[in-house]
Amino acid sequence: MVFDFLKRGAAPVPEQKASAAGPVINYGSSGRVAWSPRDAVSLTKTGFLGNPIGFRAVKMIAETAAAMPLVLQDTLRRYEVHPLMSLVKRPNQMQGRAELLEALYGQLLLSGNAYIEAVQGPAVLPAELHVLRSDRMHLVPGADGWPVAYDYTVGNRKHRFDMTGELKPICHIRNFHPQDDHYGFSPMQAAAVALDVHVAASHWSKALLDNAARPSGAIVYKGLDGQSQLTSDQYDRLLNEMASHHQGARNAGRPMLLEGGLDWKPMGFSPSDMEFQKTKEAAARDIAIAFGVPPMLLGIPGDATYANYQEANRAFFRLTVLPLVSKVTAALSFWLSAFSGEEVEFKADLDQVAALAGERDQQWARIGGADFLTPAEKRGLLGLPALAEDE
Repeated sequence: MVFDFLKRGAAPVPEQKASAAGPVINYGSSGRVAWSPRDAVSLTKTGFLGNPIGFRAVKMIAETAAAMPLVLQDTLRRYEVHPLMSLVKRPNQMQGRAELLEALYGQLLLSGNAYIEAVQGPAVLPAELHVLRSDRMHLVPGADGWPVAYDYTVGNRKHRFDMTGELKPICHIRNFHPQDDHYGFSPMQAAAVALDVHVAASHWSKALLDNAARPSGAIVYKGLDGQSQLTSDQYDRLLNEMASHHQGARNAGRPMLLEGGLDWKPMGFSPSDMEFQKTKEAAARDIAIAFGVPPMLLGIPGDATYANYQEANRAFFRLTVLPLVSKVTAALSFWLSAFSGEEVEFKADLDQVAALAGERDQQWARIGGADFLTPAEKRGLLGLPALAEDE
């Protein structure tokens, strides 16, 4: 019977010799999905360096966040001049504030981790700040799980940053990762499947252009004298005729005159080929969603989530840029305050963001008209420090 092998004590199946080609047939990769590697280096090459949607999403977030106006304040005042402001304004000899922060946000988006090095000078404050590449950094945990050092490796050379001192030379900013205690989770990892689909669809479209996988038609030779093939002279003459009279922009629309048993069979794209464009657009939309960029801002068609471009841009600032800036500035403020000995805080100046001007005007008017609030409470709600006379 068919299910006799399930019975206890069934006779063993006799051994049979297998073909040497059996493993190739049985375990071949035909029909299996081929995913790209999920490490930070491979995802950066595939999703940022080799994909326009991923590149634009990361670039848009990083540049917008880096251009966000920042203010430095404590509980009593907002500083116009401060050593920490000068340090962030010119963090090193090669970069300004915007360049340093753009690299910082870019590393955080691509790998889920961002590392800033404080170069110690003669003073207590760092002499320079540098963003280090995340793929070269390795965290060294201690017995209690907290990092005791960071190893920065380039080739066969390694430098160790000791984290056991009072002043930490490295500021590690990471995204939330539910399954990792030391490293963050990047949006690029969440968008990895959509990236593979988008890249594969692009390769398919390129193959159609290069190889004419679906030609506009075919010339069929019927063979008036019973032959099934053209002679060499006939074949060469047909190719020359096609190249000189029917190919290229100048010959577009010219009618074709066939003779000698030749017949023209028109062809078109199959429905599966036409679906590739929709698949590509859906994958592009998934990539944009993973990074928190409204697809409308990336020029992806078919998205009607927001009523207009202005509303999409406002949502981009509120839901993506501001949380990212708040996260990074809070970490930087806490880290740099240990060097300065002051409890100061970098914050985004929302009153200088043009996309949020309407919301801020309404907030100022609403809080300003609240007579039951004291001036100190109003300033606190608006994100301003309290004045000395309000204390």
